[in-house]
Amino acid sequence: MSRSARTGDDLDPRVERSRRVIRQAALDELAERGYGGFTIESVAARAGVGKSTVYRHWGNGLALITDALETLNEQPRPDAGDGAPRQRVERLLQHLTEALADPVLSATIPALVEAAEHEPAVRTFYRDYSARRRQSVVDAVTAGITAGDFAPGLDPDLASLALVGPIFYCRLITGQPFDPARISELVDHVLGPARTA
Repeated sequence: MSRSARTGDDLDPRVERSRRVIRQAALDELAERGYGGFTIESVAARAGVGKSTVYRHWGNGLALITDALETLNEQPRPDAGDGAPRQRVERLLQHLTEALADPVLSATIPALVEAAEHEPAVRTFYRDYSARRRQSVVDAVTAGITAGDFAPGLDPDLASLALVGPIFYCRLITGQPFDPARISELVDHVLGPARTA
């Protein structure tokens, strides 16, 4: 928890606005400069505030980074609970493809990997964040197995890795987004073709 969460001025809209701007500046700096180039000074300059304002809310750079990363959890996610399991899987993969098209988000991921090598708090955040996001795909695949839509011997965890892996690979390794028109093809390849009644 950041120091700012304990100060009691959470209700002041000016304070909330300032925090929001600083968090976004921190994500932008992390994406642009990586963990090694991240400084409070550069965040303050980007946010248009003084360093003292940043330090008033966060005691150090790591506290700011982890708090800013928590805003990634606030990004809208599709409600995958409705529809057939195959449609749910496709919707989740479509959302992932769209999210990774965001240049700040896609640039933040390598910076997160770098930071996780040095900071246990970031490593824990990244591991938990990734697991929560992937769990929705695991759940949709599991529902499909239970409903008889997917092969009974399919491993939901391994299938989820095989489904999200190409999307991350395309965006983060090749620099190109995964073609959304190929999501159905990817699902067919990993989970098998759609079963007909």
